[in-house]
Amino acid sequence: MVKIDLNCDLGESFGRYTLGLDAQVLPYVTSANIACGFHAGDPTVMAATVALAEQNNVALGAHPGLPDLVGFGRRKMQITLAQAQADVQYQVGALAAFSQTGRLHHVKPHGALYNMAAADYELARGICLGIKAVDPTLILVGLANSQLIKAAQDVDLPYAQEIFADRNYLADGSLVPRTQANAMVTDEATAVQRTVAMIQTQSVTAIDGQKVALAPDTVCVHGDGAKAVAFVQKIHAALLAAGIEVTAL
Repeated sequence: MVKIDLNCDLGESFGRYTLGLDAQVLPYVTSANIACGFHAGDPTVMAATVALAEQNNVALGAHPGLPDLVGFGRRKMQITLAQAQADVQYQVGALAAFSQTGRLHHVKPHGALYNMAAADYELARGICLGIKAVDPTLILVGLANSQLIKAAQDVDLPYAQEIFADRNYLADGSLVPRTQANAMVTDEATAVQRTVAMIQTQSVTAIDGQKVALAPDTVCVHGDGAKAVAFVQKIHAALLAAGIEVTAL
């Protein structure tokens, strides 16, 4: 049977500000990527989100980002391999401290860090080395076919290739930047159907009509939109209806 993981970025609240529908989304996903305080989240939010994920038997993952609370980690920054390694190691270690077991399951970089590393091998290598320094069994979640995957292979770190349910793709396999009008797939039915097709055909159609080959292990769904819960429910149900098992990596 074909298997797929459903992952969601969670724990993005900060102080008195609440973002996302974490509690409602968690029953329908199999992996949680929890913000570690650099782009979102704070120690109290991290502790509560880890506990909530563990209560739902969802695989715990760190979601390290650039030190950019104001920009939510979506602004590009100049960062060296050594800085990337240290920043990621720090964030992953911090989140692991809140787990009942003291261990995590996976790590998925956030926002600009993720997108920059998808194209920049040295940055991707720094991220992978930071993860490996904490726990060499942690799974790196990275954009399918990207430099993140290549770097993980080169440093002998487990990895999972990620696809996005609600993002459009360019012909090189990268995501259409959020600054462009067609970055998001806004129609729910289209996003659900396309996600199932991406898994079944191991490919996606880019915005210029070209086919891009993929080998997806995990699908990212977002939990911060007005229709987030219903959308995750629909994707979960559609995958099961297509005979695809939804399970953690």
